[in-house]
Amino acid sequence: MPKMKIKKGDQVIIISGDDKGKTGEVLKAMPKESKVVVSGVNLVKRHTKPSQQSAGGIVSKEAAIHVSNVAIVSNGKPSKVGFKNDKGTKVRVARKTGEVIDK
Repeated sequence: MPKMKIKKGDQVIIISGDDKGKTGEVLKAMPKESKVVVSGVNLVKRHTKPSQQSAGGIVSKEAAIHVSNVAIVSNGKPSKVGFKNDKGTKVRVARKTGEVIDK
């Protein structure tokens, strides 16, 4: 299983595709497929039947996007993610600025 450097809750920017330049928060990370779901990005229409919980109709929801098409946001700019030892613990850092990505 490939290791993903982007996790749930991270602020990311889309670097390629139809939604290039949009930013959002990672809602779900799927490491087995190397994909993430980002809020407000890659919206698709889903036709749903009425049920007891919902009225049905056409619903917009976020679809998964490949992790190679997103980059972490550091000071408003896209950055790669690196790792560093900080007082004996492994932490993620933004390669562009060197700041620690809090989690």
